[in-house]
Amino acid sequence: MNACTEIIALTQDLIRIPSMHSRPKEIMRCTDFVLEWCAAHAIATRKVVHNGVPSIVVMPQKTVSLLLMTHLDVVDAPESMFEPRIEGDRLFGRGAIDDKYAVALSLVLFRDRLLALKAMGGTQDDMAVGLLISGDEETGGENGAAHALGMVKAHYALALDGGSPERIVTREKGIIDIKLTATGKSAHGARPWLGVNAIDLLLGDYERIRELFADQGGDHWHRSINFGKIRAGHSINQVPQTARGWFDIRFTENDDPDAIVSEIRSRVHSSVEVLAVAPVFASLPSPLTQQLLQIAPGSVLTREHGASDARYLMEHGIPGAIWGAQGFGTGHSLDECVSISSIEHLHQCLSTLVMELEQIKIS
Repeated sequence: MNACTEIIALTQDLIRIPSMHSRPKEIMRCTDFVLEWCAAHAIATRKVVHNGVPSIVVMPQKTVSLLLMTHLDVVDAPESMFEPRIEGDRLFGRGAIDDKYAVALSLVLFRDRLLALKAMGGTQDDMAVGLLISGDEETGGENGAAHALGMVKAHYALALDGGSPERIVTREKGIIDIKLTATGKSAHGARPWLGVNAIDLLLGDYERIRELFADQGGDHWHRSINFGKIRAGHSINQVPQTARGWFDIRFTENDDPDAIVSEIRSRVHSSVEVLAVAPVFASLPSPLTQQLLQIAPGSVLTREHGASDARYLMEHGIPGAIWGAQGFGTGHSLDECVSISSIEHLHQCLSTLVMELEQIKIS
């Protein structure tokens, strides 16, 4: 069995485990499956559980040249998506592109390089590459990568969770999640003039907020806002007294997140609660970025509107990038899939990179 065939088979095994956050026991089961796979291949691992979230650290005892970051948690999906299928060059299933193919690829790559080093008399402590596999990337990563990165030392990191074979991402937007709560006055639905509709108040505040997020066109590398969820009212014949809205704000390195929140507070009548803030990812310069471009001909450096665990590299001073296989923009969708040939391409490029790093380490 060649490496790509094994990666696809292992990805399928991982997809069959419905490791959604609505089923935390399945995330733990998926973690244990990976640990058992590693044990069967004589790979030393460390299981880290923080606030109930598991991560797997596979490292030598010293600083690695390259850290590969992946995650085994997935967004919710119908049960049918956890039975993988292959159609032509595409592998379908929840987690196919986000991010179980990458877990499988990094494991097989690590195993093969470890076997090569052992054949030359080396051990896992001689590895130039390490792995961090986390269990909460889809819900922010605070208890996974953010916690586990404090336990590893690396000169460079690749989050195999975005981009594409020809697009290596070195910048991603930051995130602010906020909740607005509007308070009106309840009344009977037959006499709405006796009340103050909290939904109207909330929508009025939304219109005022939107003025801060004008679409500037182009590649849209500017702040944006999405009104993602609203909750209000108890009965169709009652004027709602309270309305709550949840908003997803994305910002760039040109924005001050504290200033954005302050501007919102100054414009609205609703109360404003900041639920979470995630920083911008803007990679530090590194010669490994250029080395990566050389081993992946035709690829370019770019930026993404989404976010990944790569943002936590900043506080640890680790340069890096986000790179990955071709998923055709299907992540989180009902037709999520990954290109098998792009996985093979990625594996070949990463194998070359790791072998070059091994040579530098030996010399």
